[in-house]
Amino acid sequence: MPRLYPFLFLLLGLLVANQASWAQQTEPTISGDFRNLRFEQFAQRVEAQTPYRFFFSPAAVDTVTVQVQASNLALIALLKQVFVHSSLQFAIDEATHRVFITPEYPLQTQIAPDFFEQAPTGTMLPAAAATTGPSRGNRLPATGTSEFRVYDIGPRQVAPASGRATITGTVRTAGTRSEPVVGAAVFIDSPNIGTATDRQGNYSLTVPVGRHNLNIRGIGIRSTRRQLVVHADGRFDLEVATDAAALQEVVVEGQKDRNVRGMQMGVQLLDIKTIKQVPTVFGEADLLRVVMALPGVKTVGEGSTGMSVRGGGTDQNLVLFNGATIYNPAHLFGFFSAFNPDMVKSVELYKSAIPARYGGRLASVLDIVSREGDRKKFGASGGIGLLTSRLTLEGPLPGAKGSFLISGRTSYSDWLLQRVPSPTLRNSAASFYDLSAYLTYDLNPKNSVSVTGYLSHDRFRLASDTIYEYRNQAVSLNWKHTFSPKLASAVLATTSQYDFSLTTTRNQYSASSFAYRLSQSALQADFSYLATTKHTLEFGASTLLYNTAPGDQQPLGDKSLLLPTTIQHERALESGVYLTDRFDLSPRFSVQAGLRYSFYQALGPRLVADYLPGLSRSENTKTGSSTYGSGQVLAHYAGPEWRISTKLELTANSSVKASYNRMRQYIHQLSNTTVVSPTDTWKLSDGYIRPQVGDQVSLGYYHNFKRNTIEFSAEVYYKKIHDFVDYKSGAVLLLNPHLETDLVNAEGRAYGVELLLRKNVGKINGWLSYTYARSLVQVNTATDVVNGGNWYPSNYDKPHDVTLVGNYRFSRRFNIGLNFNYSTGRPITLPLAKYYIDNALRVYYSDRNMYRVPDYYRIDLAVNFEGNHKVKKLAHSSWTVAVYNLTGRHNPYSVYFQTVNGQLKGYQLSIFGTPIPTVTYNFRF
Repeated sequence: MPRLYPFLFLLLGLLVANQASWAQQTEPTISGDFRNLRFEQFAQRVEAQTPYRFFFSPAAVDTVTVQVQASNLALIALLKQVFVHSSLQFAIDEATHRVFITPEYPLQTQIAPDFFEQAPTGTMLPAAAATTGPSRGNRLPATGTSEFRVYDIGPRQVAPASGRATITGTVRTAGTRSEPVVGAAVFIDSPNIGTATDRQGNYSLTVPVGRHNLNIRGIGIRSTRRQLVVHADGRFDLEVATDAAALQEVVVEGQKDRNVRGMQMGVQLLDIKTIKQVPTVFGEADLLRVVMALPGVKTVGEGSTGMSVRGGGTDQNLVLFNGATIYNPAHLFGFFSAFNPDMVKSVELYKSAIPARYGGRLASVLDIVSREGDRKKFGASGGIGLLTSRLTLEGPLPGAKGSFLISGRTSYSDWLLQRVPSPTLRNSAASFYDLSAYLTYDLNPKNSVSVTGYLSHDRFRLASDTIYEYRNQAVSLNWKHTFSPKLASAVLATTSQYDFSLTTTRNQYSASSFAYRLSQSALQADFSYLATTKHTLEFGASTLLYNTAPGDQQPLGDKSLLLPTTIQHERALESGVYLTDRFDLSPRFSVQAGLRYSFYQALGPRLVADYLPGLSRSENTKTGSSTYGSGQVLAHYAGPEWRISTKLELTANSSVKASYNRMRQYIHQLSNTTVVSPTDTWKLSDGYIRPQVGDQVSLGYYHNFKRNTIEFSAEVYYKKIHDFVDYKSGAVLLLNPHLETDLVNAEGRAYGVELLLRKNVGKINGWLSYTYARSLVQVNTATDVVNGGNWYPSNYDKPHDVTLVGNYRFSRRFNIGLNFNYSTGRPITLPLAKYYIDNALRVYYSDRNMYRVPDYYRIDLAVNFEGNHKVKKLAHSSWTVAVYNLTGRHNPYSVYFQTVNGQLKGYQLSIFGTPIPTVTYNFRF
């Protein structure tokens, strides 16, 4: 027996050694220097040392650079170091030696032990409970967060007789900055049924009972899916990952095939990441300038935020901020937009096929939506630049049922004026600020309210003796209610006010102050009803009360000889009702038809001048006046506004769309310039100034390439405008008690072609657009004729426009952006000669808009540097270094004329005649 001991010890040693050897084979260690390697190279080197094989999407890891040195590390420890600052996840299947790399959520390599267990009889599962053992109490949360789990919708034992069930819910972003996702596509593939989330991120979808993959695609989020087993009607809220893997990347996309499969045409949707990437003047992210880089949208002047859409005037654009109208969306002579970029979530521009819920403007609707505040923790962000600084505070409300967001911005821009060529501007001063606040609160699962407040103020002084001030104020209250899974409503109440004042003390005998004000109050109710899987109804009503104080001038000082002058106020009521029905005639052909019927009443009290019929209105043809009492209707207009859109999917990657819409506009901007000016006034339609009516037809072709990563679109349009407001020669617009004598109703027409090529993903991305557009005006009535009654270019006629916006991402922390723009010079009327009549000097002008200013082109460059992406750090920061007008091009801001030695000479004023470098520091706590 003792002789067996050595043999047993030997056998035991062999077993231990074999066990250690087997363990070493199953858990190999890795050594090597993996610094400065792309992930693909890293994976190849690890595969050469171990039996493991990697599986991943190249697009998901294209920005990952490995910076790791390993010495006998296990694979799991090595991968934790590689992805320590990344949102990518990994899962290892030891049985097959496979490593799976996925975004946001790790792949489940094993089935849960109780996966196949069924719910106990009579147990009613919540809408979003999963099939992972409800009897053991380990149900998933009521919010779907994972692609790899199966969610039950509705009670299992209550199967609907129709065989269909309705899923409702809200799509929100995951993480601390949880907020609704607007305009996200929510759909199933088989059968092809889908919808889109509304402004609160809510959706409603009726699908057959059974197993489905629910796809979610939207702007600013990663395309994802959820696996569902639908038993009956139920609620399914979703949390989706933001597109944060590539920080500061320009991605101008909703769902990747939105341009092909969506009903809308002539619509552009931008998120704030795109807006912050495009280089702009002074380094300040400017959403209006990015919008003006889109096809069919043109700037009306160097440095101005005024825009012309498809040949329309600046007043023909409806600018909304959370539903409230903003009349002058500009700061500092038009160099800045009036919206703080830290407040904005997304911007949607409608150029054609404008939804029936919008009314009141002819050319476009620019719908700006603010983001929600952080619902989970308090935070702060901001930026410090050469001209402006901004600060944003946000956090949850008590009970975690809502959030607040407060943002402010101010300027210190006087130093800039010292570098402007104009002597008048060099002796001037300017400043502005804006404040925004947004509060949202969920009363219960079916009711939520949100409140928005907005205030902007500008003040500048010209040559030390003239002070301009103007303000925008807006408040909106939105109440959203869900009646049932198929019927929801939103009630919006808003009030907006724009006013400006001018004070001049240049001459003590003419010192005066001038003030103007426009205010409106509106109430709108919108409803959406999912009638069937093929019919979606939207309907509602709105009413809007205008109140204007066209002008009030008062003398300043005891020596002023000016008499007080007050122009009588104007009031009007604009109302409308609408109905839209979208129906799918086949899986490839869809139609959306809508009708908006608008009503307008010009109200007293008012004293209205009477003129001889059939003659041009003037002081010489005035016959008397008529008096209207308070609330009495002095003019009434009404009419239908048709909206029709069709879509035909030719293939899975291409489609053709057509649309027709009629719009009516009852308020008109009066300006002596083409750019947005603080002294612009607004005139309400009355018995003499009829409302503008516009008809537009559009046809478009859309095609996507390379798995929806490259988009191409071509749209043609023709637009005709009736009763377009134009001016008589020498028109006086301020303090004119009879404006109708200087205004004429003209006819307008516009037509053009818009081409867009856009690359959405990858290290190189951006878009290239070309627009050919004409905008013409004709004044040929029985009483008034301009240019002999012939068609002539409007102030916004710029036939050719080319824009390139490109970005190159070197890494997650470093990227560069380029912006190039070329356009035809705008039309201008030139003085040709001087002459005397009865010893009075006269100027002979060319036909209206017969000549053009020089063509315009500009190149901008911006470089963005991100700080490190450590999760646990006090503040995340970035630097933006930009150069505006890189080539120093002397683009004309204005053209003016002066008499020099008895000769009339023309001059061009260029505000930005040299490259302008800027540096901005951004931070977020």
